[in-house]
Amino acid sequence: MLSQILKLLIDVVFGLVTYALLLRFLMQLLRAPFRNPLGQAVIALTDWIVKPLRRVIPGAGGYDWASLVAAWLAQAAWLVALFAVFGAGFTLLSGGGLGYVAVAALLRLAEVALWILIVAVVAQAILSWVAPDGPLSGLLNALTFPFLRPIRRVLPPIGGTLDLSPLVVIVLAQIALMGVQRLGILVLGAFALA
Repeated sequence: MLSQILKLLIDVVFGLVTYALLLRFLMQLLRAPFRNPLGQAVIALTDWIVKPLRRVIPGAGGYDWASLVAAWLAQAAWLVALFAVFGAGFTLLSGGGLGYVAVAALLRLAEVALWILIVAVVAQAILSWVAPDGPLSGLLNALTFPFLRPIRRVLPPIGGTLDLSPLVVIVLAQIALMGVQRLGILVLGAFALA
């Protein structure tokens, strides 16, 4: 039971930071507004690491590379913490172990990004019915419309009112999740054989 509590605490602390950092990157990438409660919370949770990293890793090409690198570092630290407490301990400090963590963190970030998309699509669909002009509507629209728009061009609303594009995006994101997980098994399995 103690190990379950410890794992829960590690997951909550590192998960909160990792998801917030990746959400910050995605919000800037998709030009989502930060002037809302979630945007302000993301800034408050991530400024402590993003601002110092920006001195070393400047933004380029319209991308906030410091946020993405910080998200990757947080995900890698999360994996190392789990390994240190429950797994192989500090054998990860070898070159192969560090490469494994680096690749695993990258693959896990891809999964996290897909989960953020799924949650944003579900939240946007629900809020479009109950509070279409709520404080999160601009944020959710910015996060979801780049994915919904191409599907809406191909699949118009049924009967003029029933929009199935959120369902299609969720199904495609789930398929992409399966692909990333399968890729992880193949790539990380190669590290085990090396």
